[in-house]
Amino acid sequence: MIILKSSKEIMLMKAAGLITARALEAAGKAVRPGVTTWELDKIAHDEIIRLGAIPSCLGYDGFPNSTCISVNNKVIHGIPSRTERLKEGDIVSIDLCACIGGFHGDSARTFPCGEISDDAKRLLADTEAALWEGISKATAGNKIGDIGSAVQQYVETRGYSVVREFTGHGVGASMHEEPSVPNYGRPGRGARLSPGMVIAIEPMVNMGTHEIEILEDEWTVVTADGKLSAHFEHTVAITENGPVILTALE
Repeated sequence: MIILKSSKEIMLMKAAGLITARALEAAGKAVRPGVTTWELDKIAHDEIIRLGAIPSCLGYDGFPNSTCISVNNKVIHGIPSRTERLKEGDIVSIDLCACIGGFHGDSARTFPCGEISDDAKRLLADTEAALWEGISKATAGNKIGDIGSAVQQYVETRGYSVVREFTGHGVGASMHEEPSVPNYGRPGRGARLSPGMVIAIEPMVNMGTHEIEILEDEWTVVTADGKLSAHFEHTVAITENGPVILTALE
């Protein structure tokens, strides 16, 4: 069941989204060679707590940390580690969610670690642009398939692939709600977007095949061919006046 939010609830979600954005920004600023993914997780965790919220990921289905940090060929759900130390040229996806006032905000970005390759720069730029393509279709009266189609077309025309097994999702009093928001699809298909819907749009874009594998920790998702993957995400409210990004810093 898709749960529509009132204007008051969307304002509460904006507060959660702003905390999410600030924590993500704090962790992203600390990305540099020599830093461990555990240290990045602690920075984000401490910022969420300092701002009066709760890290939604911590303990979710047994997940051990407050953020998912995925380096290079890790797509999503990477577990922060005291021994995983960043190197020059890495790309680092940080995905986190904060809860305050009973509502969640969910966002992700992929950051460069030092100087990265031109191919990696293009992957990051194109994945972020694909997110904005999806957001542009998040208008009342459109369908979920319009979002997925926009993302897929943008990505695939640039020679990349989109992950199929994991998708965006509704957000609200639960971190994951209906509907699913795939990064692929056909225009005019799927649930109709209505004012009050709040969804996370999150392209996961691979430089090679769309196929993925899950590691033995039962969390970490990696590309099947070992090539790079990037991830960008915003929580977006559907309103009568167009999409409103709830996880923006501004």
